[in-house]
Amino acid sequence: MDKNLEAWAYLSRVVEGPNAHLNQLIAQGHEAEKIASGIKQRESWIGTQLLRETESRHTWDTAHKDLEIIKRLGGRLITAEDAEWPREEFDHAFGFAASGMSDHVRTYQEDAVGPHSLWIRGGNLGALSAQSVTIVGTRAISHYGTEVTEQFTNNLVSHQWTIVSGGALGVDTVAHSEALRGGGSTVVIAACGLDRSYPAHNKDLFERIAASDSGVIASEYPPGTPPQRHRFLTRNRLVAAISQGTVVTEAAWRSGALNTLSWCAGLGRVPMAVPGPVTTAGSLGCHERIKNGSAQMVTSGDDVRSLLGAIGSLDANEQYELNFSASPIQGLSRNELRVFDALNLIGRQAGEVATDAGLPLALVIHLLVELQRRGLILRDGTDWKRAPKSDGVVG
Repeated sequence: MDKNLEAWAYLSRVVEGPNAHLNQLIAQGHEAEKIASGIKQRESWIGTQLLRETESRHTWDTAHKDLEIIKRLGGRLITAEDAEWPREEFDHAFGFAASGMSDHVRTYQEDAVGPHSLWIRGGNLGALSAQSVTIVGTRAISHYGTEVTEQFTNNLVSHQWTIVSGGALGVDTVAHSEALRGGGSTVVIAACGLDRSYPAHNKDLFERIAASDSGVIASEYPPGTPPQRHRFLTRNRLVAAISQGTVVTEAAWRSGALNTLSWCAGLGRVPMAVPGPVTTAGSLGCHERIKNGSAQMVTSGDDVRSLLGAIGSLDANEQYELNFSASPIQGLSRNELRVFDALNLIGRQAGEVATDAGLPLALVIHLLVELQRRGLILRDGTDWKRAPKSDGVVG
């Protein structure tokens, strides 16, 4: 078995993420095998804090067993060394967190760092998260909440947005289920090991998601890890970080979904909330966030796409430069540019473009049609190519 992968699996078990001290060692260029050995041997260069944090677990070397379990489940362990790591999403979110601009992140500073590895079942996480939106809300969902969540999900899926949520009962379940029903993509961020189904009621749903190339179940936690309260709060930062914005479709005053919305703002994403009936308490949390200005009010999937389409995952100054530049090519969104840059004047199949762009095929086809509508690319049978006058504008 790959020794490097075993080292990452060991670190996942022994250093429960997130951990700023481990991330710092990785950023300094230390290899996983060296760090794992240093923790096992209690070497001083690891640092006092990380040695203290691993004191009770450093002998837990179950890496081989954990990797065998995830393999039997048809899954894998990924790190920043892998092509499917959602690098842009995490760099944006946790880079913003490191800026110190958010009061929420300062409150949860220890958790405001990225994961060092992720256990995965299903499709390509990086590709699916490239154009994604988080939908969360109450477990005690009402008829109104169900209807709203279904409407938003259907609209977003029809425009090739991946739906991200936490797999909980209520709003999360409706969002994941509706995305699958609409032939779309969905990502579950779990708060336990992937050999467990929590909640148990959603076991069949999780299996359908994991069996699909357009679905992913991801967790920071190795097999066997139980779902505990603190892990849900920690998990919420990833639910918010991996997409371009978070929508709360129904949340009462103390709904846990509001924690995800706070993380969304704290990680430089776009927080959104749906207003609800004033005759019930089911949307009081949404109303409060809208009223105090900490979330944008949205009443449709079109509103969501408008907000995320204007900002996406780009830096605001970068977006202004794109919007006000003279060239229509330079005004394309990040994903549109990825597709355009994968084309040439000769012609390429959509599947080749998807591979080079690192995006799902369905999203690539959607973007190709849009670029064709704008006259920037041409279609010749099953081939797509740049329009002659547009070639050479970018790069």
